[in-house]
Amino acid sequence: MKRIVAVHLLNDYSGSPKVLMQLLKAWTKEGFNTHLFTSGGRKGFLSDIGGVTDHSFWYRFSPNSLVRTFNFFLSQFLLMIKLLFFLKKSDVVYINTVLPFGAAIAGRMKGCKIIYHIHEISVKPKFFKNFLFGVAKLTAFKMVFVSEFLLKQESLIQNKVLLYNVLESDFADKADQFQNREKSEKIVLMICSLKIYKGVNEFFILAKKNPQYIFKLVVNASENEIKNYFQGEETPENLNIYPTQIDTHPFYQEASIILNLSHPDLWVETFGLTILEGMRYGLPSIVPPVGGVTELIENGENGFLINSKNTDELSEKLNFILKNPAVYRAFSNSSYQKSLEFSEDYFEKEAVKIVSNL
Repeated sequence: MKRIVAVHLLNDYSGSPKVLMQLLKAWTKEGFNTHLFTSGGRKGFLSDIGGVTDHSFWYRFSPNSLVRTFNFFLSQFLLMIKLLFFLKKSDVVYINTVLPFGAAIAGRMKGCKIIYHIHEISVKPKFFKNFLFGVAKLTAFKMVFVSEFLLKQESLIQNKVLLYNVLESDFADKADQFQNREKSEKIVLMICSLKIYKGVNEFFILAKKNPQYIFKLVVNASENEIKNYFQGEETPENLNIYPTQIDTHPFYQEASIILNLSHPDLWVETFGLTILEGMRYGLPSIVPPVGGVTELIENGENGFLINSKNTDELSEKLNFILKNPAVYRAFSNSSYQKSLEFSEDYFEKEAVKIVSNL
């Protein structure tokens, strides 16, 4: 039985570990012997996946950039040593994101086939990005990209595969129960990391400009992190901020529209999983005009492509969608129909094909 050793740096409830969770489930369903290495002590999408053997390695995040950098490189050294004793030449080493480079070095030294799953492009600073992608280029047998945009941007090796992120069937089935339901309030939703480049400040501005709507911001952060980030800020009365949520269904169920306000000059969205989740609920979207997210949203059909810096235009299009019932229905139906293309069946077949016949 082929053994797949998957590696991810930080387990949490963000997009990249969720995709790896889906991959692991597909492989175990097919009968592969699957192992997962991730930093321990933190709950997330990669916790307690049935049929997967868990292993941990040390890593500790720090808000201090120097300490964080030291911790990261130390964690990769420790990961490399651990894998050198664990790996067999016949293993497939599956590295999720470019960060766990220690796994790539260990895998190369042991003669394993190495597959990288590339989710990101906006790695800072530049020398760090060059280093991580350089290791990937030197060690990878195959690379998997989450969007056509990203595949074309990163011409690292010849053996490249496109695998779109998809919705789990459980998520899709639950969302389908809430189609065409009347909503008493108009709620504007954004789910993102608590980072300035994710457009959190622009979301604040939009809430202030549009007191007639309720704005809900769900961030991948703790209550204390939220408090520290917004210290000294006067929160608009129509804006509610929520910490990390394991179950986001209630937010999609009550929302009228979903936004992604990432700054294209600082962070290019390579896919946009929360947008796809909102689309399955029939939500129109407003997203940046560049990146993989444009493969989900067709401008003027199921949403709009707008630079988040243009808050006046954002406000105008937001009102255009929410104040015109006929437009809203057309956008909502188009969003739902587009979401059907990203099915779990497609994902599982491609996931198995990627690790087979190596």
